[in-house]
Amino acid sequence: MTREYPRFAVVGHPNKGKSSIVSTLAQDETVQISDTPGTTKKYRAFPLKVDGEILYELYDTPGFQRARALLEWLKEVEVSADKKADRVRRFVYEHRDNPKFADEVQLLKPILDGAGIIYVVDGSKPYGVEYEAEMEILRWCGEPSMALINLIDSSDYVDEWKRALGHYFRLVRVFDPMKADFAQHVALLEGVAQLREEWTQPVKRSIEIFKAYREQKITQSAQYITDLMVNSLEFVASGSILGEEATQKERDLVVRRYEDHLRSLEIESHRKIAKIWHHALLESEPFLPLLEGVDLFSRESASIFGLSRQELITTGAAGGAVTGAGVDLLLGGSSLMMGSAIGALIGGIGAAFGFAEAAQIKVLGQTVGSRELEVGPMQNRNFPYMLLHRALYYAREIASRPHANRKKITIDHNEIAGHTWEEERAKKRLEEFHGTLRKGEPLSQNKLQEYQALIKTLLANALNS
Repeated sequence: MTREYPRFAVVGHPNKGKSSIVSTLAQDETVQISDTPGTTKKYRAFPLKVDGEILYELYDTPGFQRARALLEWLKEVEVSADKKADRVRRFVYEHRDNPKFADEVQLLKPILDGAGIIYVVDGSKPYGVEYEAEMEILRWCGEPSMALINLIDSSDYVDEWKRALGHYFRLVRVFDPMKADFAQHVALLEGVAQLREEWTQPVKRSIEIFKAYREQKITQSAQYITDLMVNSLEFVASGSILGEEATQKERDLVVRRYEDHLRSLEIESHRKIAKIWHHALLESEPFLPLLEGVDLFSRESASIFGLSRQELITTGAAGGAVTGAGVDLLLGGSSLMMGSAIGALIGGIGAAFGFAEAAQIKVLGQTVGSRELEVGPMQNRNFPYMLLHRALYYAREIASRPHANRKKITIDHNEIAGHTWEEERAKKRLEEFHGTLRKGEPLSQNKLQEYQALIKTLLANALNS
């Protein structure tokens, strides 16, 4: 059966990163990856689909186990070059039930069915003549082929591998599936288009679809971040009180309810973003791997992700926010929730928000009734920037993360510490939107679209930085 999209069998010696390359190029986190040799027993197809259309398909295969014995079998009968693929096909047929060559049969099947060859080697290990049997077998198959040099460890023998691989493969590239970014992925596809004339146009078209698909995912991510921001900054928590005045326990309960809801909004937003970029398994745990240990309302989060004192001043965010010691607390990185700052204004009652007499005080822009406490909407002027920075950082890490990388994501504190926001105009535009939400006023549809467009620009810039 003729297929319009290119197909590739990823083959090589055991434990050279074949499954990792399949996972990254197919953008599929379900590919089984293990340091144990022989994990892959049968070949399996992993198509890269966009809106139901297959752009290309990759086959994860077992590693060569008895390449020399296989090559010896092939050479027992002398055949011309145009008959060598038939000889390989004969081997697969005769040994289809032979457990001795089970791995070789599995890795050769998709190639004999017309799949191109991606041969994977570990460039951190010296080249050895034992690999030549594998490469010669692949050459007998007669299909378009390329070699990828994967650097699994820190040693570098790339030059000697390139010299050897050049005798067997039309295209040789260094490709690290654990670090490959979007540009490297596209560059590899551009190389693939040169391997077979029939692939040129389909691959070029796939690249255009691939780029448009990435743009679509950036737009969707920006939408989820916008929803997170608006829903968080507008949220008001309430709780009933039994007496004329709220007890400390009742105050703490409402504050905790407020904080927990904002945490849940962030978690849900991040999980949606992970799903967009096909990293849903990273978010299968109860708590987010990336931001675990850096709580939304912690001193550390304010210090890492919030605006600096100077940034707040230059955006005008500090104007009229608090006075006296409260300014230092708001700008300098105590617990981000308004504890001391709001407390300085309304009497210092409450551990994280300040409360005084319930019937007399407006807390976070809402009037507290005689039988009810309300917390929200958010009045801390640094909080929106911190929340947005967390979301942008998370989205960038997820979007740029190769699917072969299954390690827990951690925060690079040095990178965050060196972060500065976009030009002053962008910060001031953000403050306009945040100021409206702080007043408890909804954004108009036009303003909401402008806000999302700005967030998309910030995300795109983060991905390209």
